Amino acid sequence: MSKLRLATVWLDGCSGCHMSFLDIDDALITLLERVDLVYSPLVDTKVFPEEVDITLVEGAVSSEEDLRKIRMVREHSKILVSLGDCAVTANVPSMRNPFGVTAVCERAYRENVKLDPGIPDQVVPKLLDRVRPIHEVVPVDVFVPGCPPSASVIQYVLMELIDGRRPELSTRTRFGA
Repeated sequence: MSKLRLATVWLDGCSGCHMSFLDIDDALITLLERVDLVYSPLVDTKVFPEEVDITLVEGAVSSEEDLRKIRMVREHSKILVSLGDCAVTANVPSMRNPFGVTAVCERAYRENVKLDPGIPDQVVPKLLDRVRPIHEVVPVDVFVPGCPPSASVIQYVLMELIDGRRPELSTRTRFGA
């Protein structure tokens, strides 16, 4: 039996969900007997593969780069998992929404800077007017709340999906836990 292809993606978030994924510890060995990790910030692959069976996505959609990436990831993923509160609700990244991009950039790059103040216009991706959870941009198959979700929850979700089952999470995790 061939292995499933697993990817993980990091949008606008803190990487806590990826750290929780790594906290699976020894179970990673068991997991990697059943999947190939084909794309992730944890590996050196630079291009998202054409066909991925399961993709875990951490973070909210806050920039044009995030928007482009999540659309491309959705197109090439059979199962898309919204991993963590930022992906599910836009959580902390969306705290800028009430203020608007201009005010946030002015505060961050001009008002609080002594050396060479100015809003970056190169290298830094252009921010969207509003930070959005993943499901507002593309269809999501599985929602895993938590900030971050525990390693045991991530392991459970992956093993259920690998075995062809839809994970039942109502008693395993909650927002902010």
